[in-house]
Amino acid sequence: MACANIMAPHQSVYWWDGKVEQGEEVAVIFKTREDLFEAVKDKIVELHSYDCPCVVAWPVTKGHAPYLEWVEGEIGA
Repeated sequence: MACANIMAPHQSVYWWDGKVEQGEEVAVIFKTREDLFEAVKDKIVELHSYDCPCVVAWPVTKGHAPYLEWVEGEIGA
């Protein structure tokens, strides 16, 4: 993982166990390679307080080349 962006606390509204819940949450964006996703996901699930944390991946199809090269360089082989 090259870095993480920790977002400000925000209110979330969601269905859980058949009813609408709400609470304060903090979202984090982790930047890593696709082949490292499973390891990052497993560690988040292990450490997270939720029974079912939201851990998803979005494909990066384009980006600022120097930034993408920095991410790759920080992660290494």
